[in-house]
Amino acid sequence: MEPTPEQSPHHAYPDHWEADVVLRDGGTARIRPITTDDAERLVSFYEQVSDESKYYRFFAPYPRLSDRDVHRFTHHDYVDRVGLAVTIGGEFIGTVRYDRINDQGRPASAPADEAEVAFLVQDAHQGRGVASALLEHIAAVARERGIRRFAAEVLPANNKMIKVFRDGGYTQRRSFEDGSVHLTLDLEPTEKSLAVQRGREQRAEARSVQRLLAPGSVAVIGTGRTPGGVGRTVLRNLLASGYTGRAYAVNRAFDEGLATLDGVPAHRSLGEIDEQVDLAVIAVPAHRVPEAVADCGEHGVQGLVVLSAGYAERGAEGRELQRELVRQARSYGMRIIGPNAFGIINTAESVRLNASLAPESPARGRIGLFTQSGAIGIALLSGLHRRGAGLSSFISAGNRADVSGNDFLQYSFEDPDTDVALLYLESLGNPRKFNRLARRTAAVKPVVVVKGARHSGSTPPGHAVPVSRIPDATVSALMRQAGVIRVDTVTEMVDAGLLLAGQPLPAGPRVAILGNSESLGLLTYDACLAEGLRPRPPIDLTTAASPQDFRDALAEALADGTCDAVVVTAIPWVGENGEAETGDGQVLAAALHKAVAGGSAKPVAVVHVEIGGLAEALAAASSTAAPRPRTVTPAADRPRADTTLPTGPARSTATPAAPEAGPAPEAPTTPPVGPGPGSPAGPKASPAPEAATGPGRIPAYPAAERAVRALAEAVKYAQWRRQAAVPGKIPEFLDDTIDEPGAAALIEAQLATAPDPRGRPLTHDEARELLGRYGIAVRPTLPAPDPEAAVAAATRLGYPVALKTTAPHLRHRADLGGVRLDIADEEALRRAYGELTDLLGKPAELLPVVQAMAPRGVDTVVRASIDAAAGAVLSFGLAGAPSELLGDTAHRLVPATDRDAAELIRSIRAAPVLFGWRGSAPVDTAALEELLLRLSRLVDDHPEVVSVALEPVVVAPHGLTVLGASVRLAPPPARSDLGPRRLPNY
Repeated sequence: MEPTPEQSPHHAYPDHWEADVVLRDGGTARIRPITTDDAERLVSFYEQVSDESKYYRFFAPYPRLSDRDVHRFTHHDYVDRVGLAVTIGGEFIGTVRYDRINDQGRPASAPADEAEVAFLVQDAHQGRGVASALLEHIAAVARERGIRRFAAEVLPANNKMIKVFRDGGYTQRRSFEDGSVHLTLDLEPTEKSLAVQRGREQRAEARSVQRLLAPGSVAVIGTGRTPGGVGRTVLRNLLASGYTGRAYAVNRAFDEGLATLDGVPAHRSLGEIDEQVDLAVIAVPAHRVPEAVADCGEHGVQGLVVLSAGYAERGAEGRELQRELVRQARSYGMRIIGPNAFGIINTAESVRLNASLAPESPARGRIGLFTQSGAIGIALLSGLHRRGAGLSSFISAGNRADVSGNDFLQYSFEDPDTDVALLYLESLGNPRKFNRLARRTAAVKPVVVVKGARHSGSTPPGHAVPVSRIPDATVSALMRQAGVIRVDTVTEMVDAGLLLAGQPLPAGPRVAILGNSESLGLLTYDACLAEGLRPRPPIDLTTAASPQDFRDALAEALADGTCDAVVVTAIPWVGENGEAETGDGQVLAAALHKAVAGGSAKPVAVVHVEIGGLAEALAAASSTAAPRPRTVTPAADRPRADTTLPTGPARSTATPAAPEAGPAPEAPTTPPVGPGPGSPAGPKASPAPEAATGPGRIPAYPAAERAVRALAEAVKYAQWRRQAAVPGKIPEFLDDTIDEPGAAALIEAQLATAPDPRGRPLTHDEARELLGRYGIAVRPTLPAPDPEAAVAAATRLGYPVALKTTAPHLRHRADLGGVRLDIADEEALRRAYGELTDLLGKPAELLPVVQAMAPRGVDTVVRASIDAAAGAVLSFGLAGAPSELLGDTAHRLVPATDRDAAELIRSIRAAPVLFGWRGSAPVDTAALEELLLRLSRLVDDHPEVVSVALEPVVVAPHGLTVLGASVRLAPPPARSDLGPRRLPNY
């Protein structure tokens, strides 16, 4: 929306205040500034407000707005007078306005920092969280314009408005004056206001996905008149799944006399349907999608699944079509899955929805699945189906123009039918938010992620996301910090998901191995060691072992307090005639089920080689107990996760992943095909098979490496859960040694002198001064432009000294000969200076400096940087080429806690060097952890510090020395995660 000439040219229309938001009921709305063009909308809006609401707003009967009122409420300078409106379908449903006032309550301009605020919401939309969303956005606008407090007068009977202010989380004061309640709100965000905002965001976004997955009615727009085609296939799949709601076939090309199609009502448009449709599945060519979306919006459809292709995956023109599609849908309050989507599935008994191209709905289970790729979605559905696993929900988001993995995490967090969330992602639209949501979700249920397009250096077609410069290894480390189980392939994701959904979490890394094959047991033992587990020597039951022997051995291992998990290995029995007997899988599975029937708190996994029927039988549950909450305690009564009934042979999944070690994969199979486009599907179609719940489902794997890898991920996740239950802290002693105001003043002064708006690097002395404000001492260096200056510097600092170059191409490159250490006297210094210049060049090129020697220790590197997409990242590693070549660097998000700092230095592969490797003295890791915490605090307090590198940091047995430091300042990037909630605009 463009400004009009009547608006002040000094305060242009602030389009960055425009935002799409999700309301409490899951619908969307748009918030934007009010302009002079909105006079008619404002009058129409006011006419639809009840007399009672008008009375609450104006404290007197106020049936209509005068021309003066309309002019006042639509003319703003966007500084001292601001009005925002919430719109759906282009019409107002709520407004808010502030006017800056002085201490006497009179209109004022800056520097006055208080404003009077007032809201009005249409009665039909009250209770949807409209006023709460407006308060978040008008508060952010006010802070941007230098306003620090809101004042509001509210009638005592206006309980709804009083509650909006009270529940906002802001610091407030309340008094009763002249028959009204006078409220004053401090607009500075607080921990409570941020928690309130994120809680509302979570509930609203979860509800928006829930509305898509549990509609009371579905219309398939673009249903073909003849068998075949995308729309007709989706309709048949919907009916075959036993959908419990009402279904409609819609196609503008239907004959007027056509009443039904495949047993459901057939219509030429949504307007012909007598009731509201909750979900529309759009399967028409891209050029006809806008017409279909408009039809949906005008008839109250709540959400869309757009299967149509031809959008951002086709290039710039398609990307603009995609953006317009999202704008159009959101203008009507609808959310979109797609475009170019595969569809959605909800196996809940009360819904039984299969609005996808998958021919058969999976069994009901406890796994939620989100994928950005239709092809990977097909592979995952097939793999889970063959392994006997059921799903609670499935979303294939296609181009992910609106509903994303973040929305799915919001939904999964509170979905009682989901125990494990699996996500295949090719891009992260909001990495900061993803990490926040993943951490919260992982605290109550596992989140397993496969990240595609890791090394391509480009965004997958159709996905518009912020540019991130951090490497994939850093992304992986940050995910693990948030509790996410990051795996490399979809096969590994299925393997981990099966174990996590069907077994309790292990209390530790100790693994018992038992089976009838010594060789398979040894392979399992080696795999455990390779994954960092602590296996016990394998128990060989010999090839003569009977199912009863397996049962007894497993029961004994489960009762043994010295192990935390059990891996059972099995090969076919050899009969008397020397031939393998492969038909005893059901018998062995029954024996193993009986061993775990007592409700063991230890996970069990089975590795088998060609035992017919074993995997299918293990996938069957031994009971139908109701699901119970999952906890992470080593107690024997730990509840067990739910299980699923078998739906097919448990074979290795067929995916495009790279081949894995172990037995060769079997030929891929496809899931059973449901009713095809030409087969009958009546209203009594069988629902998806019901997955059993409770203890009993034991995952089976065709290779030891796969079973152990899944178990290792469960061990690491369980450890993260236990640690997350008692979060780390930022030590209080830091507050006594940090000069935050002094650092802020230095930063402001340095940026004020920077001619480049992108900021500037600090000199050595400037960096030392800034870091010193946070208790980080950098050993001084003195320039040595000639030998005499070098001698003078050494005399001032005291021998022994180091002579080193600071030229960019030689910095921190001792291997190139640019550093001379332990120079004991003037003669040695002059000799070293001559050697340095003879070898590498003139002093003007080398920029040599002299520095006092530090105590001997381990050279390390500590860095912090701000990525526009991921946020501030703290990194640690050993100094030197080997660590750089091997990528042996650990990362954590800022702000880091004491636990984060401790884990950071222990998570690199070369960490033993710090703790007395091969007889060396352990270094002062406590001092190193303190340094990490101080640097984390610096970049967290001052986002203008966009990059810091401390190199090298020499950590001695007692204390440490920072020998080099570089700091770069720049205007901080925008923090979308700290502002009012809004949907992303790609």
